[in-house]
Amino acid sequence: MTEHTTQMNEKEYLDRFEDRMQQDLLRLCTSYGMLDGSLLASDDINEHWQKLAPEYLADAVEQVRDYPTVSVAWAAYLGVAMAYGWDMNWSTFSKAGYTFFYGERGFDDMDEHIVRDLLGIALDSEEAKQLEEMIHRCAQMAVGLIRREQIEPQSPLAYYAFSRACEVMYRTGAAIGLKKLNYKMEKVNLSDLYNTKRQLPN
Repeated sequence: MTEHTTQMNEKEYLDRFEDRMQQDLLRLCTSYGMLDGSLLASDDINEHWQKLAPEYLADAVEQVRDYPTVSVAWAAYLGVAMAYGWDMNWSTFSKAGYTFFYGERGFDDMDEHIVRDLLGIALDSEEAKQLEEMIHRCAQMAVGLIRREQIEPQSPLAYYAFSRACEVMYRTGAAIGLKKLNYKMEKVNLSDLYNTKRQLPN
């Protein structure tokens, strides 16, 4: 088997792994009423992950051994934050650097900083609790799916699988954020293309 073939097989494997995880998390969030069976998305938000990922992953890999769920969960909080920023003022929000999302203790309390200071949700509120519980469930599932693959620890493939899982969590968080902001999926001109649009109140 050539190195090129091996790389292709790894890419196909990772693509399937990512797709399965995304579908499983979508079903999980839908079962708890946090999503409606569709993964709400924006190209702006999805593409922004590529800017955040290098620094996020550098922080997150240090948490994997002792805090595996945290290592992937915080990516979902980033996704929620980016959904709110996309809705409020994307031209400004998209320029914010990764450390903008740090809490007082840096990466450790990023979740609280995003919820309290960026989303404006009181940490002791029911809304914050529901969001925390949903992201925790997603993170537990993501970590479980990674472990099920029995990839050699600390191998390049293990890192790539972890990276894909963080991206899935980010997209899932963004979808949850968009739904909280009353966006929905709508068909456009009877085609099979879907756009994310705000659902206006009756």
